[in-house]
Amino acid sequence: MLQLHWSPKSPFVRKVMVCVHELGLDSEIEKIRSVAAMLKPNAALMRDNPLSKIPTLLLEDGSKLYDSVVICEYLNAQAKGSLFPSEGPEKWQALRWHALGNGLMDALILWRNEREREVPLQTLMNAFDEKRKTALALLESEAAALSKAPLSIGSVTIACALGYMDYRFDDLGWRQQAPALTAWFEVWRQRPSFQKTEPAEG
Repeated sequence: MLQLHWSPKSPFVRKVMVCVHELGLDSEIEKIRSVAAMLKPNAALMRDNPLSKIPTLLLEDGSKLYDSVVICEYLNAQAKGSLFPSEGPEKWQALRWHALGNGLMDALILWRNEREREVPLQTLMNAFDEKRKTALALLESEAAALSKAPLSIGSVTIACALGYMDYRFDDLGWRQQAPALTAWFEVWRQRPSFQKTEPAEG
């Protein structure tokens, strides 16, 4: 059985778990609860991933895979899925959306870490907010394309980024900035794979 270093709060873990459910592999994964704090490396986790980051996937032959996109592509290949289009414009669109969603999640996590500091650096906080607004504006302009596109690693990652914004930045009210994107996301939220992977404390 595959083993996954996992946390119920990480958007990158959620991305993997959404793929797991979409590919019908949930019975093939054993989840290992792992803490990956930025300021406190996890010695047990570092035996499998020297960067002390989650998700990390342990294969049955003892080898390890990271980071999240590598794990998702591996699982897609194992299940002969279609989350990674193999060619044409659909491939590059899916990968670009993935890169945008991944980058947005990176920025949000760094932003959250900064705002938790005793004295946050306001110029850095402002820079993160500007990136969030610009990313949302682009996604708002592409909401119709997202709605028409088949399920892919790109749409999974965008949805997970928006879900993380709901979880950690609900006070920012991103839906008021992006009504068309909100409509797309509300449909996405009904997917069983998304409902089963809602972030949780503890």
